Amino acid sequence: MAAVEIDVNYVAHLARLSLTPEETQRVSTQLGNILAFIDKLSEVDVSKVEPTAHAVPLVNVTRPDVVTGSLPTAEALRNAPTKANGLFVVPKIVE
Repeated sequence: MAAVEIDVNYVAHLARLSLTPEETQRVSTQLGNILAFIDKLSEVDVSKVEPTAHAVPLVNVTRPDVVTGSLPTAEALRNAPTKANGLFVVPKIVE
């Protein structure tokens, strides 16, 4: 893997972080070290290793779907701060 220049300020902006110049330099160095380590991992011979999704076998523990009675509307709306026509009224959120 060739040296990759990461625009730390752009990534920080996307993550809504404000970094000082010292923090930007430190994060840039740390990210470079991480990418160098990942590049080193590509040198390992894994030709005889089978692909796996998990290191250990997993079993999904779920319950069977069973149709049961639901919560009555009046009970669900009992503590609602605002309700109308049997529905919750929530504030409109649009950016």
